[in-house]
Amino acid sequence: MMTKKIAVALTVALVFAMIAPFSIMPLAEAQAARRVKTYPYIGAVPNPAQVGKPIMLHVGISLPATWPQTGHKGLTVTIERPDGKVDTLGPINTDTTGGTGVTYVPTITGTYYAQVHFPEQALEVAVLGLPAGTILEASDSDKLQIIVQEEPLEYWPSVPLPSEFWSRPINAQFREWNVIAGNWLYSKGYFIDMNTPGNEDAPEAPHILWAKPLVKGGLGALGGGLVGINVGEHAFEDGDAYEGLFLPPVIIAGVLYFNRYKSIGDTAVEQEVVAVDLRTGEELWVRNWNNTRLAFGQTFYWDGFNYHGVFAYLWATVGTTWYAYEAATGRWVYTMTNVPASGANIYGPNGEIIRYTVNLAQGWMTKWNSAAVISAYWATNPNDPGWGSWRPQGKVINATGSVPVTSVTPLGLNGYEWNATIPRGLPGSVVAYLEDRVLGTNFASGSLAPSTMVMWGISAKTESKGQLLFNVTWTPPRPDARYRLEAASVKDGIFVVVCLETTEKWAFDINTGRQLWGPTEKQDYKDAWSYASGYSWDFIYNGKYYAAGTGGSVYCYDAKTGNRLWTYNFVDRYHDFLFGNNWFIYTAFIADEKLYFNYAEHSPGDPKERGSEMVCIDAETGEEIWRLNYYGTVWGGKPVIGDSIIACLNSYDSRVYAIGKGPSATTVSASPEIATHGSKVLVKGTVTDISPGTDDVAIKKRFPNGVPAVADESMSAWMEYVYMQFSCPANVKGVEVIIEVLDPNGNYYEVAKATTDGSGFYSATFEPPVPGKYTIVARFAGSKAYYGSHAETAIVVEEAPPASPEATLAPQAPVETYFAISTVAIIIAIAVAVTLLLRKR
Repeated sequence: MMTKKIAVALTVALVFAMIAPFSIMPLAEAQAARRVKTYPYIGAVPNPAQVGKPIMLHVGISLPATWPQTGHKGLTVTIERPDGKVDTLGPINTDTTGGTGVTYVPTITGTYYAQVHFPEQALEVAVLGLPAGTILEASDSDKLQIIVQEEPLEYWPSVPLPSEFWSRPINAQFREWNVIAGNWLYSKGYFIDMNTPGNEDAPEAPHILWAKPLVKGGLGALGGGLVGINVGEHAFEDGDAYEGLFLPPVIIAGVLYFNRYKSIGDTAVEQEVVAVDLRTGEELWVRNWNNTRLAFGQTFYWDGFNYHGVFAYLWATVGTTWYAYEAATGRWVYTMTNVPASGANIYGPNGEIIRYTVNLAQGWMTKWNSAAVISAYWATNPNDPGWGSWRPQGKVINATGSVPVTSVTPLGLNGYEWNATIPRGLPGSVVAYLEDRVLGTNFASGSLAPSTMVMWGISAKTESKGQLLFNVTWTPPRPDARYRLEAASVKDGIFVVVCLETTEKWAFDINTGRQLWGPTEKQDYKDAWSYASGYSWDFIYNGKYYAAGTGGSVYCYDAKTGNRLWTYNFVDRYHDFLFGNNWFIYTAFIADEKLYFNYAEHSPGDPKERGSEMVCIDAETGEEIWRLNYYGTVWGGKPVIGDSIIACLNSYDSRVYAIGKGPSATTVSASPEIATHGSKVLVKGTVTDISPGTDDVAIKKRFPNGVPAVADESMSAWMEYVYMQFSCPANVKGVEVIIEVLDPNGNYYEVAKATTDGSGFYSATFEPPVPGKYTIVARFAGSKAYYGSHAETAIVVEEAPPASPEATLAPQAPVETYFAISTVAIIIAIAVAVTLLLRKR
């Protein structure tokens, strides 16, 4: 029995051994990887190229890759130089298109030959019908000839900044205009950069472009100004205190956005958001966002592998729910819920909104980034092509909800980039959220400082997140006093503590907490009021520390030493202000190295103080540049600036004003039009202000011949006359007009200058030197308030006619002849008379 089993087993084994090779051989052949030919390429831009300048080499193969394979790997480029040497670039990895770019800088002139080399490799992910594992064979491209020359190449010429009144949109090619294309996204305040880049033509003259009521045709609180005699000398209420109007204004791409109504009532009452053309005052759209209110703006640059561009959003917030609206149209785009409630908005380099949350008791700190809310992407899987697109449209997103773990969301939560451990038990609380750190203290302005003051800082940099930068103690130099951390600047490397009772200041190193200087000189005692209330705030800019408030003076200190550099006093010129000789100061912003501020009052009385102003001074020297009648608001929207145009609500009349450089118009005529050589020609015309505000019906009725353009030094009083109902100022100075001609010989030159009068009229004479046709150009070069303008006319100068010959006079008889004849005539007359007398007898 056993023998039979063994025999059967041997037989089966033998049979299997005989057929096994035949079954294995086809399988092995089926598993052999497919090999495919590859087609490499190389291109060069520019070609010809200039020696010493970079060349972009486009290298790769025609076969693309697909996710999750990121591309092909290990390509090299050899470059044969004119001197016989060979340069090698690489290894180079392509993107999913199969190609990529690499730069090369030639060092000598001559002819180069570049060739790309693709190494054999396996396809990682199936593509174009080729399975994963397909062998891509090694290959070399054709050699590319590159000519390198000494002569410079022609590149896109820089585009000069506009010399005429301009408007949005700005041609995307005009990158140089970025310096005058400023946006205003959020309100200024403590620890926020007061500088406003993109406004390098900020107003150096108080020229008004337009003025509009806050509500078109509105009365009551929104009509503004004096009510009428039945209630005495009182004005309509204006929202201060606690009921702010025009809050908060936002400017994006030359459009001004604001809430039309008060904040009181919130969503329980009708709310409207208004979009207005910043240059013209034209109302573009009005939206009711379910009675929510505009909170801030955002310009977010998305730089994905599918899509590149800026998305402009207007945000409305209700608690931790944020609603995004399209800035261009006001339509709803998407919603984020459960946005972190703590911290302040910090804008990242691409306009992303960052929020830090610090828990001192439990010892942790997080960073939330709006750009890391991957549920707003087209796809949340990094291996999906949709990962490269920003597509939040129509979504309601849990901004801190669960998502796949990715390089952007390592915690598996929307928005959170990291969670770091911090030291537990740091005293006090966070008082300043900065771009790369948070600062905290155990003291504040609301109470007397403890006997031992503590100041600390925690890093928010990715590489050192959560690390304690410093934790220092400080004995109050002035006992029984209040202190607060008033200002901080990472760039300037300091933070500053102020003593409210004395207004003295001390500076500390923002990286170590070491005291650097202080105390400073004392300021006006009334500044303690603004330090205590948050009415105004100090700030640091460009190596200087600026302090201003209810004392009515701007103090500028050297941020490195604490030495006072200069003081500007905001004097009440008419002694109408109850609380001092200087107006309270509410700082607006710095733009184009100029500091702008105005008067505002926490709880203004009524009738209002007269003579309040907005002021512009040189931020470097403190020299006054201009002042304009203006009454600001503490609880409403502050003056803002974008595209070098200021927008502000004037509480004297509750109108929104735009201040900036405006257009002008020049006219010219000459007489006689047909002139005679040797005689003078009279040139006359006008220069007028044609800013959008001059099209207002009331202004047209007052100025039927147009609003005259005036000199910068007359601008304040003139604008107050044109737009604010002040009396016409005496001795208004006009603008200079240059008269130029193109003569019959093709020569172009100046022949006269004139200055316009208070009506905008000018005149001048000149004597044409030769006969012929003249083109006459009257040119206003422009000023700080106006862009220039010109106009042309023409005359013809004829040769003077030849002089006529003098007429020949007949010879005259001598005098004696006339005497003799007259004597004879007398004798005859007597004789006739005697004869007649005798006949009568």
